[in-house]
Amino acid sequence: MSTAPEHTAPGNPTASAPRPRRSVLYMPGANERALEKARSLPTDALILDLEDSVAPDAKAEARERVAAAAASGAYGRREVTIRVNAPGTPWHADDLRAAADAGPDAVVVPKVDSPRTVREVVAALEAAGAPERTAVWAMLETPAALLDARAIAEASPRLTVLVMGTNDLAKELHAEHVLGRAPLLASLSLALLAARAAGKVILDGVYNDVHDADGFEAETLQARRMGFDGKTLIHPRQLEPCNRIFAPDAAEIERSERIIAAFEEATSQGRGVVTVDGRMIENLHVEEARRVLALAEAVADR
Repeated sequence: MSTAPEHTAPGNPTASAPRPRRSVLYMPGANERALEKARSLPTDALILDLEDSVAPDAKAEARERVAAAAASGAYGRREVTIRVNAPGTPWHADDLRAAADAGPDAVVVPKVDSPRTVREVVAALEAAGAPERTAVWAMLETPAALLDARAIAEASPRLTVLVMGTNDLAKELHAEHVLGRAPLLASLSLALLAARAAGKVILDGVYNDVHDADGFEAETLQARRMGFDGKTLIHPRQLEPCNRIFAPDAAEIERSERIIAAFEEATSQGRGVVTVDGRMIENLHVEEARRVLALAEAVADR
């Protein structure tokens, strides 16, 4: 539940207030009704998809539809991104050019295996005239990506978010999808370490069973406890629990306010030690409390 900074410009990615990315919903780019419905959904961000959800013979039409939607300004304060087809596919270059022209908040790039891929995407977007505000989100979906995750995260200031592609990763690992995600925990942890070392936002992968509300909540709570900033979603019914779990609750907010107040009072009195609820409070606890309050304020502002 980090309040990692919002992207403002490639040269200064840490300059602004945090932007909530609790819920990030994939929307199929070939489905015009879905793109229209997304205008009213309570999601923090949208990924207008040109990759997995679009059949090969519909790629060109979906590209035009998604570019128009991203450029429309019809999604309010929702963060709008475009997922292009992967590098090396026949559609990748055209997708990047269309995305650069549309100027979304970000371009989501699947199958990023190396820092070189990030730099090539950034160069292509800039050559196509992408605005400074358009960031890059890199999807980590392969063993090679996870073993090079920090270098990928640090490859460009324009890269601001890492996105876990857990379905493809499980396939590459020959791993099973099981309760608790034990086969994927090492990979998830590697990605988290890379994101935090590089100062980037990181989003958890999708939960596939849209009818399993209990399983979804359990996995979302696991993601928050691990340190993810939010979760990618495949269905609107997943929005409410995701937004709730990744937002500070009333008890967290109240405790954070007491920690800050107690620490500031102790500091003003020249005391070096302060306790709250019987626990000693240090600078690191105050920093965490301020992070919680900043996120709560940003969520309320949505």
